[in-house]
Amino acid sequence: MQIILLTKGQRKTLRFSVGRVHLLTVLVSGLLLGLANYFIPLSGAEPLPSLANNNAQQELVVQRAEIQRLRNKTQHTLDGMALRIGQMQAQLTRLNAVGEHLAKKAKLNSSEFNFDQLPAIGSAEWKPLADSFSQGQLLGEIEQLDLKLSLREKQLELLTVFTADRKLLKEVRPAGLPVEKGWLSSYYGYRADPFSGKKAFHHGVDIAGKSGTAVLAAASGLVTIASKKSGYGFLIEVDHGGSYVTRYGHNKEMLVKVGDLVKQGEVIAKMGSTGRSTGPHVHFEVLRNGKKVNPRKYLYSAR
Repeated sequence: MQIILLTKGQRKTLRFSVGRVHLLTVLVSGLLLGLANYFIPLSGAEPLPSLANNNAQQELVVQRAEIQRLRNKTQHTLDGMALRIGQMQAQLTRLNAVGEHLAKKAKLNSSEFNFDQLPAIGSAEWKPLADSFSQGQLLGEIEQLDLKLSLREKQLELLTVFTADRKLLKEVRPAGLPVEKGWLSSYYGYRADPFSGKKAFHHGVDIAGKSGTAVLAAASGLVTIASKKSGYGFLIEVDHGGSYVTRYGHNKEMLVKVGDLVKQGEVIAKMGSTGRSTGPHVHFEVLRNGKKVNPRKYLYSAR
């Protein structure tokens, strides 16, 4: 078979002969090439998994794991907050019961002291774009509220004890020596400072004794300080209500902590020489209505 090809403008002709077998081969090859060009793009629409796909899947797995971790952390935080709120609700229930009991005993107006209703509160300012509490701030507020509830609960317990038996009202007034054994070594008022020798005012009395001697509560009350204070050494402060507060300084060891209820004559510490001290003794102060007064008259009062 002869094949004639015409060039552009039909100026030249090319003639060559092709056998039937060769022609058939060329036609089949062209057909296969065309089919290949047709089907290969279609198969490319759904490529086989590649390295990029594997990386994307691994990243998706990591993201899902991180989301689950955050969910678990959030749930753990919520569980903790729910537990604390439950404890605070129990404390509030007890406080309401104590408050209602005191209101009845004092014959207070029930409408003014209704513990089933929230107290009326408000604000003079309105801020529509106020910031919300963060999780950390909210947890901090819960902690502070929990501490306040605990202290108020113990204060109400103390008040209940005092109002239940009027004889105990005498115990809120300091009376007697605040030590098991000892003697007055320094009085209230101006004196020569034991360290500088200069004139200085002494706001309490010093009662000397043997190191480790028992220090006693001069009256019943609530411990409000039990820590180391500059000058005082290990200091204990007791609020007795009824305008009285007593302090016991330079202790060797403290046997009570903040929030404890103590009875008159109870051992609260051991005599020592901590802080600004020249030897074992107790620095004893009495405050009435927030002002330091001479403790001498209380030391010799009968309990």
